[in-house]
Amino acid sequence: MTHTGNPFGQVLVALITPMTADGEVDWPSVEKHMDRVISDGADGIVVTGTTGETSTLTDAEKLRLVEVGKDVAAGRAKIITGGGSNETAHAIELYKASEKAGADGIMIVTPYYNKPTQAGILTHFRLVADATDLPVILYDIPGRTGVPIKYETILRLAKHPNILAVKDAKGDFSEVSRVLNQTDLMYFSGDDSNVLPHLSIGATGLIGVTANITSAPYRAIVDAVNRGDLAAATAEHQRLEPLVRAAMTHVPGTVSAKYILHGLGRITSPRVRLPLVGPEEWEAALIEDELALVKDIPGADFSDFRPDRNAAAGGALPKVHGTTR
Repeated sequence: MTHTGNPFGQVLVALITPMTADGEVDWPSVEKHMDRVISDGADGIVVTGTTGETSTLTDAEKLRLVEVGKDVAAGRAKIITGGGSNETAHAIELYKASEKAGADGIMIVTPYYNKPTQAGILTHFRLVADATDLPVILYDIPGRTGVPIKYETILRLAKHPNILAVKDAKGDFSEVSRVLNQTDLMYFSGDDSNVLPHLSIGATGLIGVTANITSAPYRAIVDAVNRGDLAAATAEHQRLEPLVRAAMTHVPGTVSAKYILHGLGRITSPRVRLPLVGPEEWEAALIEDELALVKDIPGADFSDFRPDRNAAAGGALPKVHGTTR
């Protein structure tokens, strides 16, 4: 299937998966949080990605997140399913099921742990993209998967009619420029601190963790870039810097985002599933010190911030474990 235009949106939230204190998915909080980020300016949500704790979600939970997302969005934002699997056969079945559940697009991560060759990566992406009519974002994050998608491989994958975009968490701006010059692929910044630099060299948008806390400034940055107002985009980027540092520097983004959102009263628990754990005392103190520097950011009022280090401590063992098959 040939897709025209941008079927994903520009301000995409790498959504956390809110959980109860015992580690079960908190579905009312999921709905509330989805509605909040869309109302603040997001036009896309990536469920079951890295930030959504995909590695410890069951397939049933992943599919329900798509269904709930479609219901909550009600046409206001695209619902993209991430995660996938490092087993090609499992990834194919999961994405086919996600399409039936109503997903608007899929984000395929490089197979992790296996450390395949570029030929294996190419085959994995092609077979998964062949199995669905949904538009595809390639997720290039070698820091987590162990291997990059090399430039030559991206060029070959760009010829697939369903592969339309890359989420870049590699940070090689010269490579991004080369690919943009030689293909029609869209790029989405996968590093919250690099959103404006990515946009400035031609990226389409972002898939952000900090956008869980507030998507409004990212909407402002993207809109400013779209109208050619670099000064306005830079001002928003600078205001966001301490919040991005708080969310992305000291602990995994999932952990910090939940800690901050719970302190703001937006989710019922900051719990994450093991092997992730909440911030230790010294990590929590660093996050809070950064938040004290946040000023004048729409949707991020910390005047009544009430962090709960005890509630965040440790991690949960869910009743039903995630599986690879």
